[in-house]
Amino acid sequence: MFIVLTSEQEITNEAKLLNQLFNAGLEVLHLRKPSFKEEAYRSLLQQIEAQFYNRIMLHEYHHLCEEFNLKGIHIQEQPRLDLGNDLKKYVNRFKINNFIVSSSFHEPEVLASCQVDFDYHLLSPVFSSISKKGYEGRGFDVSHIDKKIVGMGGINTQTTADTFKLGYTGIGVLGGVWNTIDLMESFQHIKQHYDTYSQGEIK
Repeated sequence: MFIVLTSEQEITNEAKLLNQLFNAGLEVLHLRKPSFKEEAYRSLLQQIEAQFYNRIMLHEYHHLCEEFNLKGIHIQEQPRLDLGNDLKKYVNRFKINNFIVSSSFHEPEVLASCQVDFDYHLLSPVFSSISKKGYEGRGFDVSHIDKKIVGMGGINTQTTADTFKLGYTGIGVLGGVWNTIDLMESFQHIKQHYDTYSQGEIK
């Protein structure tokens, strides 16, 4: 699984860029805009080509997932904790309607012991973050955890192979695309590495 997370910042012509990424082979987009209100989310979604809705995971305003018939929802760490005993019921509400549900973790032990059946999990920081200064990588090895885990934090062409060596089943990229001079070129280079190493061709 190759995931790109949107920049937290508002990007000029963002919908156009996202459509270009999808056309270039983006498998899954995690739409996360902490500063956006509901209408800003809706406006951005309306500018994305509808054929790509089934590749979009939504971080906030989860009811929009049903409105636009998106791929599914992502529950960030704090909201997951806040849900407490209601977490399983909340997750199942979407899963019974055939939406994908994922969640964020920052400790492998917490991820491994989580009793809720998420379709996949984001774990970070595997390597030192490109987008967050001072967010040092911890090199989590998840080979022993029998769950679908996507590695995040410092993912680029140099670290993709090592991510798979550590037992991850996918990569999540943010700064490796958005914090570059040519985001399309960066995306395509990372995708080439992903396509190679996800097929088990790790040298």
